[in-house]
Amino acid sequence: MNNSFDKYQKRRLRSSYFSVIISIGLVLFLVGFLGLILLKTNSITKHFKEKVAITIFLTDNAKSNDVEIFKAELKKAEYSKEVVYISKKDAAKKYSEEIGEDFVNFLGSNPLKNAIDVSLKSDFVTPEQMASIEKQLLNRSIVAEVVYDKSLIELLTKNINRISFWMLLFSALFTLIAVVLINSSIRLSVYSKRFTIKTMQMVGATKGFIRKPFIWKSIKLGVLGAIVAILALLGFILYVNKMVPEIELLADYKVLGILFAFIILMGILITWISTFFATQRFLNLRTDELYY
Repeated sequence: MNNSFDKYQKRRLRSSYFSVIISIGLVLFLVGFLGLILLKTNSITKHFKEKVAITIFLTDNAKSNDVEIFKAELKKAEYSKEVVYISKKDAAKKYSEEIGEDFVNFLGSNPLKNAIDVSLKSDFVTPEQMASIEKQLLNRSIVAEVVYDKSLIELLTKNINRISFWMLLFSALFTLIAVVLINSSIRLSVYSKRFTIKTMQMVGATKGFIRKPFIWKSIKLGVLGAIVAILALLGFILYVNKMVPEIELLADYKVLGILFAFIILMGILITWISTFFATQRFLNLRTDELYY
């Protein structure tokens, strides 16, 4: 009879641990998924920002030697990602292909100007930075005009700031929910051993001595839950990367390593704190209060 009861208790205990691991794994997977979105949001934002370019139209009397010096300076500029020179002849040819008509023959001359397209680094794609760059470029004698889409830059900056704010707010809220859910799972696990805790306390065991095995056990469960979350997240990343390779989820191993380390740290930290307060609660209860 005792053997049957012991086996039943062990099965219950394993089932309880399994439930805690799955609960922790699921919550940490969602936290990791949100972290992945945040990381890729920055990457995607950078990608779109670096598609922004400033077009510099040169004066007709600009000497080729001065243009070459100017191009070299632009390539060394801290804001430049890529510098492309477009001659008026190439621009006319491209425009003629777009409209399907040779407008140079029709007009009798080429009204276009030699130009330089400068793709900017993402940190410099803001209304203030681009206005400053425009001012610097217009001070050059060989520059006739500087053109870029100011309204697009303002809209892009405004929307990115708005999205970043809501993503951070949502991340904080979801992290709080994750802590509450994991805390509930740990509390239920400790609750099932409340009589054991009180018995140990009644025979003279200190609070630290009683609490220690519960904390270590919870930390192990937290690590196992984190590993489950990482494996699930890795499977998701591999699937998405296969279906949509343009997103390049596997491009930055360092960032993914930091994300996985964060998930493990979250699993350890939350389970440790939750177990500490859960055991503390039952340690402070009177014996008759254990039944409620």
